[in-house]
Amino acid sequence: MADATWKCGKCGVPLEVKKTVFSYLDRSFTHDVEVCPKCGAVRIPKELAEGRMAEVEEQLEDK
Repeated sequence: MADATWKCGKCGVPLEVKKTVFSYLDRSFTHDVEVCPKCGAVRIPKELAEGRMAEVEEQLEDK
């Protein structure tokens, strides 16, 4: 089975993988995610939201 190609819900164009900077509480990290090349909308996969992003949020809020 081939990988599904995600399209932007607003623009209808295929998303492209791009290194993106995420910031939270004056801290930031980068991660490759799918982005709309036209409007810049970012698709955050469930694994990233529940994994790396949740870890960073928890670490920063515990300080």
